[in-house]
Order: sequence, then structure tokens, then C-alpha cells
Amino acid sequence: MSARHFDWDLLKSFLGVIDHGSLSAASRALAISQPTLGRHVSELEAALGVTLFDRGREGLSPTHAALAIVEEARGVADGAGRIALAAAGKASEVSGTVRITASEIVATYLLPGILGRMLADMPAIAAELVASNAVENLLRRDADIAVRMVEPSQLDLVSRKLVDIPMGVFAHADYLDRHGRPSTPADLAGHVVIGYDRSDLILRGFRAAGFEVDRSFFRLRCDDQVAAWEALAAGAGIGFAPLWLARKCPRLERLAPELEIPSLTIWLVTHKEVRTSARIRAVYDYLAKAILDAGLGGDPANRAASSPKADLDGFAV
Repeated sequence: MSARHFDWDLLKSFLGVIDHGSLSAASRALAISQPTLGRHVSELEAALGVTLFDRGREGLSPTHAALAIVEEARGVADGAGRIALAAAGKASEVSGTVRITASEIVATYLLPGILGRMLADMPAIAAELVASNAVENLLRRDADIAVRMVEPSQLDLVSRKLVDIPMGVFAHADYLDRHGRPSTPADLAGHVVIGYDRSDLILRGFRAAGFEVDRSFFRLRCDDQVAAWEALAAGAGIGFAPLWLARKCPRLERLAPELEIPSLTIWLVTHKEVRTSARIRAVYDYLAKAILDAGLGGDPANRAASSPKADLDGFAV
């Protein structure tokens, strides 16, 4: 180890011994064991090629070489302290912009109200909302926080399962008044059924209930979730929606409750930076609590077991 590349901890231990007069006193002040302090002093002496302390029965006495470098060492210590304070201040600032991405349905019908309250509660925060069903790569920092319906697999991301969202079959009362009210999944044949073009989510629900259907079963197919929902809410046909969203439209009626469509799960995801960025952490925690409090599961039993404050330690990584 050269004089140019010794560890900063060696200087800190050196100054501790200088200021407190002995290894035992410095050990108590710095919360470092005496053997470690002694080793640090010896390593610093070896790095500088000088003797810094005379060892005697009275303890350690600083040599002329030690006294000659004290002021320089304090200058380094002061500089390191300023760097640490600046970094801590930057990391602890709850201000700035946080970019959030979410599925089209969540971004359109759930997050606007939550974000409005958040911005009122956190006046130094600005938010960017990206409505997209694509799984944006948080590792490339396309977004700071993602609200996702799938659990991420990237090792550098942290995720929290928030709630399982039950799905149901619905139709507008006006449509049902015109075309009749099916009472079983089999009765849906002959109706205008709204479904996805490429996703097999709804098809899997039918198969789980014992009905083999393919995409041709849907007379109105649309991969845009918002457009599909608006078609359902407008009375264009029979469709599928999360229960929390259907409750927003009082004229919708639930049909075939025995058809068990797979639930959707909301995951809150961010980069591991959340461990050090108070800005992202604050928004992350706010979103977690607000989404849990929104009652999306329809039943408290559907919520994640952990409380909103049981954050990073319980995350799947």
C-alpha cells in the first residue's frame, strides 16, 4: 500500500487516537475495537514510512511526524465530512420529478386521483405518468416506478405485491334490456362478447370453467384495454373488467359469477435506488398505501399481508 492509496479509515483512526489520547478512549469514541485501531495506526505508519506514535507504559505519544501531518489529516477529514453531508442531503431531499409507468387501465382510471392527492401532499414533487402496457425497462431508467400486472424478474429491481384484483363478466343494463340477460357462461353464445385480440387471459378463464372457446368467440376484439372498457361501459356488448372498475359504472350488471376469470395482481416495482433516494422512496411508499387503501380487491383478505410500511425488507428482489 503506497502513501497515495491508504484507506480513509486509517486517517480517521489516527485522528481518533490523537484527539482522545489513547487507544481505549478512541475505541469508545469511535465505536471501533482497540485491536482494529491499533492495526489501523500500524498500517498508516507502514503506508507513510514513518513512526506516528511512541509506545510506552503511559500509552501512545504522538511523534513529531504525527504532529506534522495532523492539520493535513484534519483537512482531509473535513473534506470527507462535507462530501458525506452533501450526499446525504441530496439523497434525503423529497423533491424533484418521479416518472411513473402503469398499465393503461390503471393509469387512466386509478392513478389520476391518487397522483392529484400526492402532489397536494408533496408540493416539491413533480410526476410524469406513462400509460403503457409494455413492461418498460427500469434498469434503463425508462421510469422510476412501475405499477405492473406481472412480477418482474430482473435482479436489480425490487418489487412489492400489493393486491389481487378479482375480475368479472359485465354488461350495461341497456344492452341487456335489448338482448336479454344470460344466466350461465353457455348463454353468452350469440351475444356480442368483447374480448382481447391476442391476450389469452379471458380464454383461460373460460377453459378453467370447462368451456373451450377461441378468439372467434369475441365478436368485438380490442387489445387496447381502455377502448375495450369504454365499449363495455357504452353498452356495445358483454365484456370483462376488474370489479373495482365496474363499480364506477352503476348501470353495469355482473353476469355469470361462477365463471372464474384469473385475478390480476398489482405489483409496485422500482430500481434498488429506492434504498438511497428519499424522493423515489417517498413516492413509492405513498403509491403503495394509496393503492392498498383504494379497495381494489373488494375484500381486505385480498390485500397483501404486509402493511404499507413493511417496505424494502419484505420485497421480492
